[in-house]
Amino acid sequence: MNLKVGCCGFAGRRALYFKHFPTVEIQKTFYQPPRIETALRWRREAPPGFCFTLKAWQLITHQPSSPTYRRLAHPVSPEVSKRLGGFRPSREVQDAWRVTREIAEVLQASVVVFQCPAGFTPTEENIRNFSAFFSSLVRGAFRIAWEPRGPWPPELVQELCGSLDLIHCVDPFKDKCLSEGAVYYRLHGIGGYRYRYGDMDLQRLLSLCEGREGYVMFNNMTMKEDALRFIACLHREGESF
Repeated sequence: MNLKVGCCGFAGRRALYFKHFPTVEIQKTFYQPPRIETALRWRREAPPGFCFTLKAWQLITHQPSSPTYRRLAHPVSPEVSKRLGGFRPSREVQDAWRVTREIAEVLQASVVVFQCPAGFTPTEENIRNFSAFFSSLVRGAFRIAWEPRGPWPPELVQELCGSLDLIHCVDPFKDKCLSEGAVYYRLHGIGGYRYRYGDMDLQRLLSLCEGREGYVMFNNMTMKEDALRFIACLHREGESF
């Protein structure tokens, strides 16, 4: 199985992380994108072949009412707020994508993840804005992963992923990946962030990954330890052939 296993965030000192993992998902780009100089430093520090992925800036996907907006460096005005989130066809959303894309290019990222809030539901307006955004997207040398959180019908998710060339990003313990080809799994903990994956969980995850390639990203309190244990499971599986 051609899988890259890592964490959502560096989970400790970067130098040590780079020694143990082949990939990381950058979270900071979702809340408040770092300076280009910071992204350049991360790329220089990483060993050859290391893969960065990152989350798209929340100004593209989330409404300003989201509590995550508290982590912006500068608050947005009520007037600008009307033009943010929900993939709206606005200059502000396009500017947020430009910033996200620039950092992805500096990091030589392989995947950009668009995580949508539960409030982004499949209304006609949302589907129209979503489709228009990705149809006109100026992409770099990376794939796009979409993590829907609202009540999206499976057949609609499958249709949109196919027509817009998106990877359906899921927690495999909760949902099935409905796109073809590579997977992008984000593991948020069974029942919550504090969950520690047991040996049986990791064996089940191994079976869920069978025959697939892509990324497995842990995003729970013990993500570093759980990810390392899953890497060990993959090595043992490989030795059995």
